[in-house]
Amino acid sequence: MKRWMATLGLLGVTMVWGWTFVLVREAVAAYSVMGFLAIRFAIAAVAVLVVAGPRLSRLAFRTGLGIGLILAAGYLLQTWGLTLTTATSSGLITGLFVVVGPLADRLFFGARLRREALAAVVLSLAGMALLTGGAPAGLAFGDLLTLGCAVAFGVHIALLSHASPRHDALALTAAQMISVAAVFLVLWPLSGPITAPPKEVWLALGLTGIVASALAYFIQTFAQQHLSTARTAVILTMEPVFAGMFGYLLAGERLAPVQWLGAVLILGAVFVSEILPVMRPVRER
Repeated sequence: MKRWMATLGLLGVTMVWGWTFVLVREAVAAYSVMGFLAIRFAIAAVAVLVVAGPRLSRLAFRTGLGIGLILAAGYLLQTWGLTLTTATSSGLITGLFVVVGPLADRLFFGARLRREALAAVVLSLAGMALLTGGAPAGLAFGDLLTLGCAVAFGVHIALLSHASPRHDALALTAAQMISVAAVFLVLWPLSGPITAPPKEVWLALGLTGIVASALAYFIQTFAQQHLSTARTAVILTMEPVFAGMFGYLLAGERLAPVQWLGAVLILGAVFVSEILPVMRPVRER
C-alpha cells in the first residue's frame, strides 16, 4: 500500500511539474532565469523550514545539503545548456537521467536492476526520444552541459533513494531546498543586475516555490523511502508527457503522431515498472 501511495504521489509531482512548465516558460520570458530560480527556491526553503524546523537534525541537515547541491547543479547545467542548444536536444538529453539513475545506484550502492526495471528504463528512454523529436543533430557545447544536468539529476535520484529511508522526509526536504536556494542566491548577482520581479511573475514564483518545489520535493523524498532508484526514474519521465498535455490544453500546442507514440511508450514503461510487479510479484533489488 505504501508503495502505491508513493507511486501515485510521484505521478502527481510529475503532473504538477508538467503543468508549471507552461507557467515557468512565460515567467522567464518576462524575468531573468537566475533571479526566478533564486526567489523560487528561497520561497520553497522558507515554506518547508517553517513546518520542518524542529525536526531538522544536524545529520539530516548535512545530508540534505549535499544532496541539494547535486540538485542545484542539475538545474544550473540545464539552464545554462538551454541557452546554447535547442529545446528538443535539452529535453532529450535531460531524459538520460532515467539511465544515469540506475547506473549510479549500481556504481555507488551495488544495487541490482530487475528485468522489469531494465525494460522500463529502455521503454522510457525510447519514449523520451520520440516525445522530444528524436536525436539531436550534432553535439554542441550546450548539449554537453545538458548531459551534465542529466548526470546530476540521475545521481540525485540515486542518493535520495538511499538517504530518505534514514531521515525524516520533511527535514531532508528542507535541507535540500536551503541548499538549492543558497546556490542560486549566490549566483544571481553574478548573472546580471538584481531587479524585483514584475507583478505578473509573482503568481508563478509562489506556485512554483510552494507547490512545484517545497511540496513536490517533499513528496518525492517521501516516495523514495518506498521506491527504488529505477522505479523513481521511470515514473519521473512522465513529466514531459504531462508537459505536452498541458501545453496542448493551456497553450494550444500540438503534438505530432510520433510524439504521441513517445508518450504511449513512457506510459508503457510505467506499466512495466509498477503494474507488472503486482501482477507477478518479484523481489525488488
